[in-house]
Amino acid sequence: MKLIFNIAWTHVSTRVRQTLVGMAGVSMGVGFTIMMAGLMQGSQIDFLRQLVDTMPHITVEDERRSVPTQPAEQEYAAVQMPDIANVGKRAGIKYPESAMSSLRSWIPGDVAPSAKTTAIINHGGARIGITLTGIDTRREVQVSKLATQMREGKLDDLSRAPNGIIMGEALAEKLGVKTGNTVLLIGGQGVQLNSTVAGLYRSGLKRVDESQIYSLMGPAQVMMGQSGVVNQLRLRLNDPMAAQKIAAQVEAQTGYKSVSWQEANADLLSSFTVRDFIVLTVMGAMLLTSSFATYNIISTITHEKRQDIAIMKSLGMREYAVRRIFIIEAAIIGVVGILFGWILGYLLCYGWSKITIFNPLTGSTVPLQIYYSLTHYLIAGGISLVCCAGAAYFPARKATSVHPVEIIRGAS
Repeated sequence: MKLIFNIAWTHVSTRVRQTLVGMAGVSMGVGFTIMMAGLMQGSQIDFLRQLVDTMPHITVEDERRSVPTQPAEQEYAAVQMPDIANVGKRAGIKYPESAMSSLRSWIPGDVAPSAKTTAIINHGGARIGITLTGIDTRREVQVSKLATQMREGKLDDLSRAPNGIIMGEALAEKLGVKTGNTVLLIGGQGVQLNSTVAGLYRSGLKRVDESQIYSLMGPAQVMMGQSGVVNQLRLRLNDPMAAQKIAAQVEAQTGYKSVSWQEANADLLSSFTVRDFIVLTVMGAMLLTSSFATYNIISTITHEKRQDIAIMKSLGMREYAVRRIFIIEAAIIGVVGILFGWILGYLLCYGWSKITIFNPLTGSTVPLQIYYSLTHYLIAGGISLVCCAGAAYFPARKATSVHPVEIIRGAS
């Protein structure tokens, strides 16, 4: 092995220009792959963070996923009960305080009640359909980021203003209202309520800011026409990624439909899966392309060293040993190129993280989000090393398969 390594090192060190070109090709491939992986995953994580921050991790609604089993079906297996409506006798979750106390005893997070309904907001002749959510301000800070998303006013201002509401900045801009203005809310049953704008928030998602307003539980229940009703329990977990599993357990315990944020955004998350596949394909193509430089170098060396190959085989060196020489040469080029590629990838990620862009939806300037992960470096380096070894194997195999006599006769 020492002799094989010495021969490989001599080939690499005597052809400095070609060796540097090969290392540069590997470095560029690895560096830009790490940069793309960090940029794409960083933007995806940032988007999911904004999405998760604007909604509860789990929402328990006052409905069932399926029609409850009827007593006659339990008693007589042959009985069928057709045309059964999947509705309760009364809207709302039964005994919400007891349900919340039971959930708090085991879920890794917190839970808060809410009363959700639809309404029309009217101001200056403009009428816009909105979703009104009645909240408990003391508990809301435990299950949402609404308090930190406030741009004007505070959550506590809801209790100070008459029938106070909090709306998104985008909706306020559409209606032309400011904090302190009065708007008219019209419910589905013709209930009308004059409400005061107590504050403005910005979630970062325009569809939420244009359609979602908040009030205390009382005004929302008045708009529903049912006092004391709680039709939602909203849960926030310490680990948002565990929402789907815990939602199933909550539904089994309460019997009410429990929707995790993953289920509510299933279509969006499936598009991320397609996007990840495309990104992986592009990065793999980049790494494969960077190995072409190694292929060209090893092909040139094997062509120029045909006589040396013939002499080594004539002296009794096995074909696999000769092939090993050129594979070691590719490994040297690959390892050094990968090390410089890691440095280049980190510098590119750091440089991109300093770039800021203007978001027209939120009106703010934010930096590009970069995700730093050791996995990106290891995967890019491993794939690049395999590609370099494969690029060296095929020309070396072709060169060593020729009989030494034919090489010497052709040279003479």
